[in-house]
Amino acid sequence: MKKKTNMIIQIAATYTGTVVGAGFASGQSIMQFFTVYGAYGVLGILCSTFLFVWIGTKMMILAHQIKAFSYQEFNVYLFGKSFGKVANALTFIILFGVTAVMLSGTGTIFEEQLRLPYQLGIIISIILCYLVMTKEISGIMFVNSLVVPMMLFFTILLVVKVVRIDNIFDIVGWQNQQLYNLKWFVSPFVYAGLNFAFILAVMVPLGSEVDDESALKWGGFWGGIGLGFMLLVSHFAMSSKMPEILQYDIPMAEIIRDFGQFFHVLFLLVIYGEIFTTLIGNVFGISRQIQSLYHIPKSWLVLGILLASFLISQAGFTSLLTYLYPLFGYMGVILLVFFSGSTAAQGLEG
Repeated sequence: MKKKTNMIIQIAATYTGTVVGAGFASGQSIMQFFTVYGAYGVLGILCSTFLFVWIGTKMMILAHQIKAFSYQEFNVYLFGKSFGKVANALTFIILFGVTAVMLSGTGTIFEEQLRLPYQLGIIISIILCYLVMTKEISGIMFVNSLVVPMMLFFTILLVVKVVRIDNIFDIVGWQNQQLYNLKWFVSPFVYAGLNFAFILAVMVPLGSEVDDESALKWGGFWGGIGLGFMLLVSHFAMSSKMPEILQYDIPMAEIIRDFGQFFHVLFLLVIYGEIFTTLIGNVFGISRQIQSLYHIPKSWLVLGILLASFLISQAGFTSLLTYLYPLFGYMGVILLVFFSGSTAAQGLEG
């Protein structure tokens, strides 16, 4: 029983860490998709939480049943040969683009928060990622097991120190102006769509390799709930600092700065760790897909992916996140819609 519980915790932590990347941990993507809409952002977060629970559990169980080596086989099985190729291409583009965003996020932490060279953060991340990739899925699960509990600690700290029940649903004038279009309504679906590719990259191989289907189900459930909890708390914390918080690349770090230098530095390490977990997950997913098609030595393949992402990361964190995340979100929605339709059809057949 204890072994199963530990496995559920590891799966939930890996799921959470896969989604909590540069945009989530820094607060940028939460602000773009939810906080700008004030109280309506809460509805969006609740909707996203439901989607995360459903996607994670369904995806891992199906991957477990078909024993998919990578999302390459998973997409072909789910969508058929024709659209499976399209789904694989979309997934590859999203993963590759967001890998560059993750790298640029590590550089921004070094530059904006630590006053160190931007390139230093990126180069250190490339070296660490290369080392972790030698351990495959076990290395990814180990890193997430260390980082995610620390992220939960800071989430609880925000609940105690920042979030106030009496004004969590207040909408400032600037936020009220954002409600005249329907973006607040589609945001949770676009956000889930954006993360769909990340989840595919890591949770499909994980679902295939874990023997206990029940552990996968509960791991996906608690991983989704944990994501929803952290989304809500981060949203409420940033809402309390609107609209001045909009000027920062890493808004959550500015909120934590008020807690003192020790907590600020510790939180920067956590943000870095969360960016790193998504980075290694994406590189793992991309390398698995390419390996399923071509016989390329893994070490050279990982190095090539990282160097190509390094070139794109030179565009800068905020620029990449602002333009690529919404674009990739809508691309991910296409995958999400077909995933929903395919799994529903399979349910009817069963």
